[in-house]
Amino acid sequence: MSGTKSPSPKAPATEADNAEPVYWTVRRLSLWFFVFAWGAVAINLYFIGLMWQALGWTALEPVITILLAFPLAFPATWLCAKWIRGLMDEAER
Repeated sequence: MSGTKSPSPKAPATEADNAEPVYWTVRRLSLWFFVFAWGAVAINLYFIGLMWQALGWTALEPVITILLAFPLAFPATWLCAKWIRGLMDEAER
């Protein structure tokens, strides 16, 4: 039976009818980005601490910068997630 067509073409795979699409809220995005924002804030604080040496102050220890970065990472994460959510909304339009 070579050369014969099947009676019905195959339909592309689709999601189940009752499945809701995953919606990425700012809160959910923040949970994913927190570790990255924490690392970025810690690195920036460390480099600021190194620049403080030009003013005659002592440099910040790496452990201290990690601890100081923890509370500062929350607003940085929220801003990052809000920015990414805006980009996702723009891409969907």
